[in-house]
Parts: sequence; structure tokens; C-alpha cells
Amino acid sequence: MPKRRSLRMLLFVAAAAVLVMSVRFGFADAWVDHYAFPASSLYELPAAAAPSAIEAKSEPGPDVPQTLQAAILSNRITEYHISVVLDERNGALSGEQTVTWKNPGRKAVSDFYLHLYPNAFAPGSTFLKESGGQLRGDKKKEGSDGSVELTSLTTMQGETLMPRIRYVQPDDGNKNDRTLVAFRLPEPIQPGKSVTLQMKFKVKLPDVFARMGKAGDFVMAGQWFPKVAVYETAGMRGRAAEGWNLHQYHGNSEFYADFGIYSVRIDVPESYKVAATGFLTKSPSVSSGRKSFLFYAEDVHDFAWSASPNFEYVEESFSSPGIPGVRIKLYIDPLHKDLKDRYMHAAKSALAKLGQWYGEYPYSTLSVIVPPASGNGAGGMEYPTLVTAASAQNDNPGYELERTLVHEVAHQYWYGLVASNEFEEAWLDEGFTSYTEDKLMASIYGVLSNLPVEASYLTRPEPLNLYSWKYSSSEGYAENVYLRGKLVLTSLERQVGDKTMSKIMRTYFQKYKFKHPSFSDFQKVVESVTKENWDDFFLAYVRKGEAADYSVQSIQTRKTDSGYENSVLIRRDGGSPEPVSIWLQFQDGQSLRKKWDGAQSQMLIKLESPSPLLYAAIDPSNNVVLDNRKYNNYLKAEVPAKQRTRFATSIAQMIEGLFGSMAW
Repeated sequence: MPKRRSLRMLLFVAAAAVLVMSVRFGFADAWVDHYAFPASSLYELPAAAAPSAIEAKSEPGPDVPQTLQAAILSNRITEYHISVVLDERNGALSGEQTVTWKNPGRKAVSDFYLHLYPNAFAPGSTFLKESGGQLRGDKKKEGSDGSVELTSLTTMQGETLMPRIRYVQPDDGNKNDRTLVAFRLPEPIQPGKSVTLQMKFKVKLPDVFARMGKAGDFVMAGQWFPKVAVYETAGMRGRAAEGWNLHQYHGNSEFYADFGIYSVRIDVPESYKVAATGFLTKSPSVSSGRKSFLFYAEDVHDFAWSASPNFEYVEESFSSPGIPGVRIKLYIDPLHKDLKDRYMHAAKSALAKLGQWYGEYPYSTLSVIVPPASGNGAGGMEYPTLVTAASAQNDNPGYELERTLVHEVAHQYWYGLVASNEFEEAWLDEGFTSYTEDKLMASIYGVLSNLPVEASYLTRPEPLNLYSWKYSSSEGYAENVYLRGKLVLTSLERQVGDKTMSKIMRTYFQKYKFKHPSFSDFQKVVESVTKENWDDFFLAYVRKGEAADYSVQSIQTRKTDSGYENSVLIRRDGGSPEPVSIWLQFQDGQSLRKKWDGAQSQMLIKLESPSPLLYAAIDPSNNVVLDNRKYNNYLKAEVPAKQRTRFATSIAQMIEGLFGSMAW
């Protein structure tokens, strides 16, 4: 937001001033090296077909039906048949659904669980308590509550289960939280068998906040229906015994669900256009001023939709290697109608690269929604075959338009197809997507991330396998799950090389799409591809949440009869060992580069020279991307040791405090 950017700029200037004053202590040169864009930042990326492999062609409009696909891609644990009516005047939804669930385990299941996510917007919920009613710069409007109420729950034989329901709070015991409901089934579901339940429900939409709600006549329905929890089998994600994976809706958490089939009928006013997961199976029917859409999606783990009478609609067909044929559909706020070419180019280019790098996009549609400015809380979110771009705040956005969209399209692979558990290992989606986003922006637009600057924002490193609500704060969650997760993958890439990293990412995607893997599964892929053990790496950066800190601790130079005797002490505090280079610069202009494998916690370099040592620098090319304290990578020799130590410590504390204020 503008105020936050202004604060960051002031803090940035303050940090620069501190470092300028520290010239005599050897930090000024390090500052220049730290914040300069290295010439070698653009790594070689796999080539992809040009996004114009198929020329755009005119389509009749948004209501053209498509045919079903024959292939079965997932285990299809759930099948939903939903009918929902939008009450646009009262901001409400009325729904009915029939849900069939197949027991994937080896034990009979007697208890059943449903996520009721819209209750996160009800007073007293865990989500509102943890988030403080704020998320990603948006604030919930006072009095704008949301909720979902189950009004009917029956078996196919007509037996009501409503007296059996109970709200459960396995994470925090908050009795006011109603985002997870449980009930006992009349008969246990045997392994491999199914149960079918019928439900009726009512949803009160909040003003758009945290991915859901209404803003004028714009509606975003995300996580809007009663949704079956995931029953994990033994061995899945390292689980010892089978059972339900149960969590409430938290301030930081996103979602986790089984793959299945969705058939959803959406009833809206006749003037509305509807964007949704999947595709239309037949042309909409119109009656009494209402329009009814029937959408269908296979092998997806969620269903979202959006509606507005104001959408500007654009559609083009597209194919390239790995993208056999996709209808890209844009639903654009009128303020951005003249930017349709930018949106389409970003979507096509991102899909083309992803298909080339990782594998096939198996769906026939990709819908992109551009929310209005008043619906900002709906922007920048991913759902199967549907994403929301950043909201239309002005008519001339910068690269945030492309960056947000390619990020959300990348989610189609890591969130949509690999489908990790975002409650428990959010970095496997957000970190992988942020890493891929950087690759896409560099390859398509030549826009590079300044990784040393980003690493300096890591003021609170925490384990990446923490449950999402266990992080120290929402800022700590974002700092680790998005940024540090991305840097862990980048660090791995720096150590194995671009070609091997590309193979690792493609192998992981191909092996675990539709499988809900854990980070241990990713580690197995890394070790299988590289034929090396990576326990230290994953222990330090995933399980323990460390950052790397390579530093030049001290320099001693002594005059001898034949010249000078120099001693340089370098250290590694935290992180896992990785090779680094050391640059030694002498007063007569001569220089020497040495290598250190980092296996030990410290190394003492002793050497004789005809000229005294001027300074030493470790990792001068910023290859150790997880080093968040670059200021101690450089040290001049002439500062007396006591003075150097005293001032270096105070400067380090000041800089860490400033960067801590700027981070996220």
C-alpha cells in the first residue's frame, strides 16, 4: 500500500545512511556489491515455443459449451453435484448438493467431516482472531460478516443426520469457531465403498475480503460450499496410520482437498456473466429474468466461480508443446478492457513455459478474472482452471499485472496439479510457485529479482514444515513460506546447476501430480536425480529454519623481514555446507581467489605476500542466496580489532532492525 511503501523508502534511506557512515569499517564496498544487479543473474532457462503457436480466433461468447474428456487422471475420491442460486439483492447464496465419497483406506470409516469455510467470517472465528480481520493489505469491513449454515443433511434413504452434527476445533479448541463439522454415519463405510449424502445450505457473503464475497454487483465465490475433508491413507505424506486430516480455517492457512468430479449449476440474473472452474456442458438456459449455467470439471480438488454484469469478455484458443489445446477466457473489469492483450500474452506465455518445463496442462480451459478495485480482496488467488489477477486499481498498471498473473498461472501446476497440503506444508505450493514466478518473469519479460536484497528481508527464519498458523506472525508466514521457500529452491539450483534443477522440478511434477506429496517426497526426488545425500540441506533449511551466514571474522597482518604475514578467519554460522569463494585483495593491486567447501564451521587462511592485505570478502558474487547477513561478508584489514568488533556489532544491530521493519 502507498503508506507502507513510503515507510519502506524512509527505512531504506536510513539503512543506506548507516552504511555510508560505516565506510571506515569496511562496509561501504560491501553495500555496493550487495545491492548491485549481478551481470550473471539471468540463468539459462529451457526454451519454450512462442505463445502465438495458434492464432487467436473469434469466439461467439462466454456461453459456448464443450465436450467431456475421456481420460481419468486422479483417484476421484469425491463427486459433487451442486445447484446454487445467487440472491444478488441480499448478498446470499442458496445451495443444494449431493456428495459421494469413496473410502480410500483399509479401515471402515464411521465419522465424517466437512469444512464450512465461510464461517471464518463469523464473529469469534479462529480466522478473525488470528488475522485481526486483515489479510494481504485488505481489512474486513466492520459488520460485514459471512457465514454458511447447513439447513439439511440426509442420507440417500432420507434419514436426517442433523441431530448428529457437532462443530470441532482440533487446532485451538475455540468453541466459537464453526469452520469444521463432524457427524457419525448411520453405517461405517467399508474400504473401497462409497457413501452419498444430500445437503442444503445457505451462505451469507461478506463484503469482499480474504478471497470471497460481494462488491456491488461483483461476486467472488471461493471456498463457498460444504467441502469434504481429506482422509489420508497410511504412507501418504509419511503418515504412519490412516485417518482424517483435520484443521480449522486459520488466519494464514489456505486449503487441502481430494481430487474428484464437480457438476455445478449456477443461477444468476440474466445480465450476469459467470466465470467458473471447468467448462460449460451446454448453453445456459434463460427464464424469468434469470440465467442458469451448468459447469463441469474432472480431476480437480476445488470449484470456484465469479459473476458480474460488468465483465468484459475475451476468449482465445491456444496450444503449444505441453499445452494440447486450451480456451483462455478473460473476464475483465471495464477499467482494464484495453489491457486485454497484456493479460492474454501473460497467460499464454506462462502456460507455454510451464508446459515446456514441467509437463502437460491437462485441462481444456483457463479462466482469468480481473476484479474491480472494490473487490481487491478477491485478487491474486488460484483455483483449479481459474485464477484471479490483481484488481483493477488504475488504468496503467506496471509489471505487477504480469507478475501477479504469471504467479497465479504457475499455481495451476503446484497448487492445482501437485496439490500439497497447504495447512501443513504451505511452502510446497507458495515457495515453489514463487520460484517458478521468478523464472517466468525472467524468461518472458527479462525482469530479474535482486536475490541479495530479498534475502536481507529474512529477519525471522522459521522451519518450512510448520503448520501455517504456527508461524510467529502473518509477516513471518509470508517471509518464510513465499520468500525463504523460493530461496531454498534457488540455493539448491545454485549447487546442482540449472540443467539438473530443471530435471528435478520436472521429475517431481511428473511423479507427484494428483498425489498430494510432502517435502520428504521432494527430497527423495532431489536425491534420486543427483545421486547425492541432501539430509544436511533439508535439515537446516526445511526442518530447522536456518539461514546461512558466511562471514569474515578477523584479519591480522604482520610485517616480516620478507614481506607480510596475513591471517584471515572466516566462519559459517548456520545453514548447510556449500562451496564459497574467498577474494583477497592486496595493497599493491594483486588479488587472490580461494575456495572453501564450508564443511567446517570456520577456516583460518594464512599466507605470505610482498604487500599487506587490504581486504577480504567471502562469496563476493552472492552465490549463497540464503545468506541474509551480507554486511559481514566483507572486512578491511586496517581497522584495529577492538574498534572493528565494537562498531561492526552496533552497525549490524542497526541494519537488522531497519531491515526487520522493511520486511513484508
